Amino acid sequence: MNLFQIRKGQLVYHNNELHRIYAVKQMYKQSVHAIRLRDLEQVLTTAPSVEKYKPKEGDSFIFHRKPYTLVKRQAVEGDSILIHNPKPDPLDTYSLHEIDVVEEADEKGISTSRSFGLRHNEYLVMAPGRAEGSRPIDRKQPDGTEDTDVAEDEHHFEHPEGDVFPKVGSIYRKKDTKEFIETMVIAIEGQRVYLGGGYKVTQKEIMDKDRWEYVPNSFPQ
Repeated sequence: MNLFQIRKGQLVYHNNELHRIYAVKQMYKQSVHAIRLRDLEQVLTTAPSVEKYKPKEGDSFIFHRKPYTLVKRQAVEGDSILIHNPKPDPLDTYSLHEIDVVEEADEKGISTSRSFGLRHNEYLVMAPGRAEGSRPIDRKQPDGTEDTDVAEDEHHFEHPEGDVFPKVGSIYRKKDTKEFIETMVIAIEGQRVYLGGGYKVTQKEIMDKDRWEYVPNSFPQ
């Protein structure tokens, strides 16, 4: 692709894997800043090294170590959604291909955990798992061969102890207190995880679902 074709939010293939562009910095040699959906790994690259992909109903992919299939239906509370057709009002802040979680839904639309108000035609629901007959889009496979690495990852990610993988930049919500506390991982040193606000926990503690809840859309916008 040429740099002038690159837009924030586009899904692209880079090194054969699916990424989302979160920034374009024209003054830098590696001007395209993207994040790999499979594990939220950030990369810096150039426009010629990426290839645009437009997601559609029936596609399946791994997002943050869990498989999902895109389906077209009205979302309900708790659903994860992909904003594929953004029509924001002047004061709205959401953009193309952001991922969020539904907090409220009615006949007119939904509101999300990040206070986005969306109409039903602006998103696709990310149904957990790979639906039978879905099109895996994790990697671009010109020869049509099975992507064994993704299949192995998918099996691993469904392990009950593999639900949460703390990474720098991930957002967590504290559950064992009446006070609302939401904080970001700012550093990881061995088994120690450092959070904003002065919190220090072990990886075992932050993976305890009774104490901490991962906010699943915590990646650069």
